[in-house]
Amino acid sequence: MYTFSNRLRLFAIISFVLGAIMVGLSFANVPGSVEDMKAMEAAHGHGHGSDHGDAKHDDGKTAHHDEHKTNAAHATSDHDSKTAYDDAHALASDHKAGSGHHDSAHHDAHKLGQLQNKPWAAIYIAAFFFMMISLGVLAFYAIQRAAQAGWSPVLFRVMEGITAYIIPGTIIMIVLIGISAMHWNHLFHWMEPSLQDPLSENYDKLTVGKSGWLNETGFLIRAVIYSAIWIAYRQISRRLSLRQDEANDNSNFKKNFRAAAVFLVLFLISESMMSWDWIMSFDHHWFSTLFGWYVFASMFVSGITVIALITIYLKSKGLLEYVNDSHLHDLAKFMFGVSIFWTYLWFSQFMLIWYSNIPEEVTYFITRIEDYNLPFFGMLALNLIFPLLILMNSDYKRLNWIIVIAGIVILFGHYIDVFNMVMPATVGPHWSLGLAEIGAILLFLGLFIFVVFTTLTKAPLLAKRNPFIEESKQFHY
Repeated sequence: MYTFSNRLRLFAIISFVLGAIMVGLSFANVPGSVEDMKAMEAAHGHGHGSDHGDAKHDDGKTAHHDEHKTNAAHATSDHDSKTAYDDAHALASDHKAGSGHHDSAHHDAHKLGQLQNKPWAAIYIAAFFFMMISLGVLAFYAIQRAAQAGWSPVLFRVMEGITAYIIPGTIIMIVLIGISAMHWNHLFHWMEPSLQDPLSENYDKLTVGKSGWLNETGFLIRAVIYSAIWIAYRQISRRLSLRQDEANDNSNFKKNFRAAAVFLVLFLISESMMSWDWIMSFDHHWFSTLFGWYVFASMFVSGITVIALITIYLKSKGLLEYVNDSHLHDLAKFMFGVSIFWTYLWFSQFMLIWYSNIPEEVTYFITRIEDYNLPFFGMLALNLIFPLLILMNSDYKRLNWIIVIAGIVILFGHYIDVFNMVMPATVGPHWSLGLAEIGAILLFLGLFIFVVFTTLTKAPLLAKRNPFIEESKQFHY
């Protein structure tokens, strides 16, 4: 049986408390009014955050909505559509410049809203990131069960420990979504009531057209359904796995196999819909048919990476005696392979949208390249170049310290990937990796460690009655 070390427990608690304090301070530092915002800017000499690109965000709507409306009106000639984008943008800027005091006040109010979103967005990103790690492990675990894999049963208890976080992780996500639905923040712009008010200057036909799907009630109901599917499978599979240890036959193993097969079908549907709701709807005018797969690849590689890191940690404590270099080599191969798969999906999505150059589609990437240049291209280096150079070598996949370094880089890279998906539509160009972002990471890291390692203490680390356990123990190649 594993014992949760006092040192690791203390680290988790300190991380959680320190993160909570940092997040609390970030809320305290948010300006409460336009006057406070201007006073803070004056005190910092406009040095806090990034103000570039404000012209694209100052109409109270997401950047892509501005560009969609203006380009729809002006990009009808046979000029290159990027020229049309620039012309329309210039026309919009000229129009705004002539609107005087009202437009300036509107811009200040919108900028204030983006700054007030910052700590909420940081919490949302970190909460989603750690939840998606657990969900990625749950999918990987179900695949091993459904495939009746012979190499992985010695790692099942590690996977079951990580998937325990799916319960608090999804509950936290539902709470955050509920907070947005109650308009305590303005993370999801489509929830703005004026967008569906025909008498409002912000009235938006596209938002109205999508209201059958994007409405607060349906949004919350779907979130509960997704979470119920994932939690139900995790609890059922865990219970059957523990029962199998004490059973005299393989009936629980067979039930687990059937449960995994059913879950994987439901997972593919629910994960895709979740990615539309919880991530893609931040940019609710924009959509990509690859987005569900793209988010899946990110959570899958992140989950496998965490399995490898926790396995290496437990091995360093003299546990998991039957886990050998071949098991870790296979995990590293999955880390490498899924990183390439993620790259393929990223490039497929980017290349098709950029090459077709349709204004209301390409603005998604223009916004990120202009306002998020460093995290946008840095994320590519972290998620593609580094794993490619380090993990391509077969011998390196057997070196624990190489796997740990590569794993930390991959996890940070995919955090930045989620950051890039959420921040542009919620805080505009006013991004940073500061108090709120670091605090939120520490907050959920502490919770994640506490939940996962507490779960590992609840059962033996070896699924001793799994029919493939002897094959897994002897796994070498």
